[in-house]
This record gives sequence, structure tokens and C-alpha cells, in this order.
Amino acid sequence: MGKRTILTTSTRGILEDSFPYRLYQKAKRLGTWNPADIDFRQDQKDWSMMNTEQKEDILRLISQFQAGEEAVTLDLLPLMMAIAKEGRLEEEMFLTTFLFEEAKHTEFFRLVLNAIGEKGELSHFHTETYQKIFYEILPTAMERLVTDQSPEAIAEASVVYNMFVEGVLAETGYFSFYAALETAGIMPGLLEGIGQLKKDESRHIGYGTFLLQRLICEHPHLFDFVAAKMGELTPLAISLNQEGIAGREVSAFGGDPDDIMNFTLKQLSVRMEILARAKGKKIEEIYRYTDSELGVL
Repeated sequence: MGKRTILTTSTRGILEDSFPYRLYQKAKRLGTWNPADIDFRQDQKDWSMMNTEQKEDILRLISQFQAGEEAVTLDLLPLMMAIAKEGRLEEEMFLTTFLFEEAKHTEFFRLVLNAIGEKGELSHFHTETYQKIFYEILPTAMERLVTDQSPEAIAEASVVYNMFVEGVLAETGYFSFYAALETAGIMPGLLEGIGQLKKDESRHIGYGTFLLQRLICEHPHLFDFVAAKMGELTPLAISLNQEGIAGREVSAFGGDPDDIMNFTLKQLSVRMEILARAKGKKIEEIYRYTDSELGVL
């Protein structure tokens, strides 16, 4: 082990104007909501009034989010360790809030399920495509960082975790919840929590975007690597949507399933457009990004 360098007592101090440190400050202000404070009494009443198909659609979404939040909570540590080993203090400071929030998201969906009385086995909603993503691709990419902290390995982990799982799949899930429940004016507790999750995840995605832009700036060849990885993952996002739609022309809540698919395709395009902005930029510019430039709410 090499000699440790302490940054905060050096002339460098803390990079207070850097994007990751500003994310850390924002997380302290906005990320302290408590899932246990949410009132689910109206959700219980609304749930009892739903038909079987509506319950199936919402349970599929909740169960996939529940397992997904558990997975990302368990899988994040190797990325934190890789960033810490590089001595990137401000990024590691933010990542401490990242893990805390993923744990809260895991708690939130379990509280929803408990509140509506759904305490049975729900893994049958984890389709073949879902399992491919969350049981194989995500943990494999993250576990690689335990032994390989190369720029390529970190980029792959961030693409899978931040850009794809959070930036495409989770964002599509939020859109689906709102399309079903907000339009119907039901389950306010669930929607309240989704609103909080969306804010938290915008910081997570913002950090992933920053991280990948930093890596692309430092190693320009990684843009093509990142683009290729997103290309590999795209068919899985499409397939996951198709499994949820199950050939229906109208959702259980009267919506158009094509709206969900179009949203997913838009998210895939937006993520790559934002990452492309790193090409030709100086590293100082990457650190000075504003929240709005990286989509942080």
C-alpha cells in the first residue's frame, strides 16, 4: 500500500465548486425524506377497488422496482470502492448518499406492498429479460470492479447501472406509474414516494453522466465503447417493455402501451446525446457542469 495522501488538510482542500460536491450538498438538503412517514391509507382503499388486471399491472411494476432497488443497493459497493481507491474524495462523499438513498428506495417499495396486503411471492413478475438484466448483467458488471478498476471497467459499470438501469428502465417505470395512477387519481402514497425517488435518482443519473463524461474526456476512445454497450442493452429495454405490454392495445388503465415504448426509446437517445457532449471538452468544463445540464432535479 502506498503512502496515504490527505486532501482536506492540504492546500487543495475540498473542491467545493465541483459537480459531485454540489450533488453531495443537494443530497443532504433533499434526500432525507423518510418512507415510513408516507400515509398509505388511501392507497389501501384504492387497491381494494381495482380489478384483477389493474392489480397485476401495478404489482408487476412494484415487484420489478422492489427487486431492482434491492439489487442496486447490493451492487453499488464495488463502484464506491473503485472511486475511493482513486482518491476522488468529492465523488466518494456523494456516493455515500447514493447508497443511503438506494436503501430507502428498497424500504419504500416493501412498505407499499405491506400496506396493500401483498406479502406473497412476486418473483413470477421477474421475466426472462428482467432476470437477464438484474440477475446477470448488473451484478457481473459491478463485481468486475472488485478486481478491475480500469477506465473500461468503471465505464461499463456506470453504463449498466446509471445510464441503463436508472436512466432508461427506472425512468420508464416512473412514467408508467404516473400514466396509470396519476391519470386515475388513485394511490397518492405510492405516487408521493415515486416523486421522491425520481428526485433521488436524478442525482444518481447525474453523477453517472458526470462520471462517464469525465472518463470520456480523459480517455476519448471510451465514447465508442459506451455507445456500443448501450447498443447491446437497447434490445433488452425493448423486450422488457414488450413483456409488460403482453400484446395488448390498451393498458389496464386505458392508456396506450406505445407511449411507454416511445418513452423508453427517447430515454435511450437522450442518454447518448448527453454523453456525446463530453467529446472535445476540457476536464475543467466537466467539473463545472450545472445540475440542469445533467438533468438533476
